Formats: sequence, structure tokens, C-alpha cells
Amino acid sequence: MAFLDNLEWRFATKEFDTTKPVAQEDMAKIVEAARMAPTSHGMQPFHMYLVSDAELKGKMQAVSYNQKQVSTASYYLVFTALSDAIQRVDEMVEAMAAGDEEKKASLGKLREAKVQSFEGKSAEEQHTWATEQAHIALGFAMAAAAELKIDSCPMGGFIPEEYAKLL
Repeated sequence: MAFLDNLEWRFATKEFDTTKPVAQEDMAKIVEAARMAPTSHGMQPFHMYLVSDAELKGKMQAVSYNQKQVSTASYYLVFTALSDAIQRVDEMVEAMAAGDEEKKASLGKLREAKVQSFEGKSAEEQHTWATEQAHIALGFAMAAAAELKIDSCPMGGFIPEEYAKLL
């Protein structure tokens, strides 16, 4: 089982080897794996930022408690959870309908069911849900990196407000 062998190979890299840059094609595969991750309601309530600019990574490291993996990684993938679930339901229905008003009308019950599942939930509850979904995508990205024998490291140690300013 190559997949499980590759997962066994991986570990949380604390400093990346800057002499071995990750190929852009491989990073595209990792991002695609995260994009294809299964999420509740199929809504993917998160954004992914792919950071490769050395200056920006340096600024991000400064607000990440100076963790070396931020600036030594070829690419730094940042997930941000979105707390606008009902708006995202509407965007999802619009995308599914692709401009076809009849199809949009036929998706009305689906829309209502999804909206009902979020109505009455606080912003904090919606944010927690979105964060959980982002973690699923992070896991898929890290599994793809392991499949490609590319080091990775999940991180939670940073100042979110400062990241928001930088991104």
C-alpha cells in the first residue's frame, strides 16, 4: 500500500531544505488535492492562499512566533475559514445553475435545506464548522505532499489578525 507507506514516511518538518525547491507542477497537485477534499454540504467554506514571495513569507514568519518553516518552505499554503455559510449556499446554487433560471428554481429545495442547517447558528458556530472543513482540506494537501514525497508541516502558531492584514 504505497499511500500508507507514504503517510508513514511523512513527518512535521520544522525547517525545510531551501536547496530542494518544490516544483510548481507538484505544488499545483497539492493545491488540487485540497480543492478536491470532501467537505460538509460540498461548500468548501475556506480560502487557500499560496504564498511563495520571500518578503511576504518573512513578514508572516515574524507573526508566526518566528517558526522557521514559514520562510524556508518553497510554498506556504494558508487556509482561512469563512463564516458566511448562507451566502456561500447562494453562490453554490448560482454555480450549479450556471445561469439557467429553470435549473436554479429546481434547486430551491436544496438551497432551503442547506440554509436551514445554518440558520440559528451563531457566527462562532459557523466559524468552527468552517475551520473543521478547512482542516479536512489541509489533511488532503498533506496527504498529497506525502504521496509526492514532499515534506510538509501543519501549523497553528500564528497571529490571525496579523495574517489577515498581510493577506
